[in-house]
Amino acid sequence: MSDVVRIQLLSPRLANQIAAGEVVERPASVIKELLENSLDSGAKRIEVDVEQGGVKLLKVRDNGSGISPDDLPLALARHATSKIRELEDLEQVMSLGFRGEALASISSVARLTLTSRTEGAEQAWQVETEGRDMQPRVQPAAHPVGTSVEVRDLFFNTPARRKFLKTEKTEFDHLQEVIKRLALARFDVAFHLRHNGKTVLGLHEAPDEVTRARRVASVCGAAFLEQSRPIDIERNGLHLWGWVGLPTYSRSQADLQYFYVNGRMVRDKLVAHAVRQAYRDVLFNGRHPTFVLFLEIDPSVVDVNVHPTKHEVRFRDGRMVHDFLYGTLHRALGDVRPEDQLAAPAAVAEMVRPSGQAAGEFGPQGEIGLAASLLQSAPNASVWRSPGAGYQGARPEAALPAAEAQGAYREFFSPMAAAPSSVGLPEAQGDIPPLGYAIAQLKGVYILAENVQGLVVVDMHAAHERITYERLKVAMASEGLRGQPLLVPESIAVSQREADCAEEHAEWFQRLGFELQRLGPETLAIRQIPALLKQAEATRLVQDVLGDLLEYGTTDRIQAHLNELLGTMACHGAVRANRRLTLPEMNGLLRDMESTERSGQCNHGRPTWTQMGMDDLDKLFLRGR
Repeated sequence: MSDVVRIQLLSPRLANQIAAGEVVERPASVIKELLENSLDSGAKRIEVDVEQGGVKLLKVRDNGSGISPDDLPLALARHATSKIRELEDLEQVMSLGFRGEALASISSVARLTLTSRTEGAEQAWQVETEGRDMQPRVQPAAHPVGTSVEVRDLFFNTPARRKFLKTEKTEFDHLQEVIKRLALARFDVAFHLRHNGKTVLGLHEAPDEVTRARRVASVCGAAFLEQSRPIDIERNGLHLWGWVGLPTYSRSQADLQYFYVNGRMVRDKLVAHAVRQAYRDVLFNGRHPTFVLFLEIDPSVVDVNVHPTKHEVRFRDGRMVHDFLYGTLHRALGDVRPEDQLAAPAAVAEMVRPSGQAAGEFGPQGEIGLAASLLQSAPNASVWRSPGAGYQGARPEAALPAAEAQGAYREFFSPMAAAPSSVGLPEAQGDIPPLGYAIAQLKGVYILAENVQGLVVVDMHAAHERITYERLKVAMASEGLRGQPLLVPESIAVSQREADCAEEHAEWFQRLGFELQRLGPETLAIRQIPALLKQAEATRLVQDVLGDLLEYGTTDRIQAHLNELLGTMACHGAVRANRRLTLPEMNGLLRDMESTERSGQCNHGRPTWTQMGMDDLDKLFLRGR
């Protein structure tokens, strides 16, 4: 018989080293815990000194409230904290660190020295500990009010862990990213970072909107600030504010995404899904959105104690939070117009504060309803009108009653008077619409226009596809798509499976504006197509819609993928390449773009237009050099 294995208590050293495996992965993990302690202490200035990427030295100095001498040994003990007392405290945590394991874990795998002084104390006190020797030593020291924590020789007593560290540059990059995340969360605190004696980061306090925007530019880059829009929305106890990047400023990696819940940086699947849904038909495949967003919520309805590193949270009402985030961002992206993309950087932009439906009362399944809300919110709205010249773009179908919207679809674009060609653009800049006036068409694909900034190049098919798509969504949200009977019904050969699908989903085809009749096992007759797509090739349109319906299958899945279905139809309804347009037609398209949501991208997320300023053109031709 084998020996019975006895149960025994782990030694404090071994228990701390096991805990260190959860919270101390690399120097960046250490700096996160130390900075969170500094912020919880009320510090308004934090200085960080790093050597060799943090492996040799990590030193954090703050001007917080400090630690009393009697509490210094406890600060290095496991499960010792000043931030919670009872179970009720754990149910509404507002501090960043509360588990009471960080310093004990760090001191078990490094040489740690903690020096602190409280307000009114005659002198500071210092506590030291080194790895295996878990007995702290306390002695007097010199230090101003606040705390300094010095961590030397990380993993000196656990060489196996040290082997997993990367190069000095890689470790420092991770460490610097942690500091940037916290700097974005606490605009009221100054952060200073030095590496190997060289100043790397110097961020002063940011008490107002302009200085906050400057800090965002310092951390995320000036390009992000220029290509983002500020938002500030509050509803039903949820407050979301920050900066959301335009779809055109997407990234190949998800490396410029900062989301905070009550000041805590999190990477949450629910949040990620809501953001992805909001960007889904304006972002090119494989690209990632950019944002710096802050969600403020009652701490009693969010659990931050679900992961040792506190990167994840759990919401009591996840659906409400998801729908609020989705609706808010969806609305913010939909409100972006060409004039917004040409406007001044967000550093001086006024925060937009919509409410009600505009504040995001719809979940992903309510996107069609969100589009329908435009019918109620602006029933008689007219779009941009130049104050002087009297030019007026077509009213978008979203601004018309449903029946009128169905019948208002023109041959292609709204008739427009061409821009004055003999005298150029009007002298007063206020008379020039954001996308200017068309001056030519290039190869039957691009429209060239002149605006205040210089040259605008428009992909006419992509732009018209977005316009058609948005009109289809609005019409679908009201009473379905109105049909346009064909003068001569068209016969189409299909597979038996496709013919069966047409019969099975006859109600869906009717809602989409089609009327199909089965003539045989593999033959359909097209008697009617959507009025908004009357210029489309009926046969190919029906074939593609059938293909989508076969892919989505059940009625529930068709409803869930309705936008993709409408996107397929919009592609057929858009003007094709190599079609020659008149100047009035081109100007009509430009005016429609200025009044249409998300007109900066086609349904697949590709840009529909680009601006080349005079400075850009001058550089091409070396003017002024």
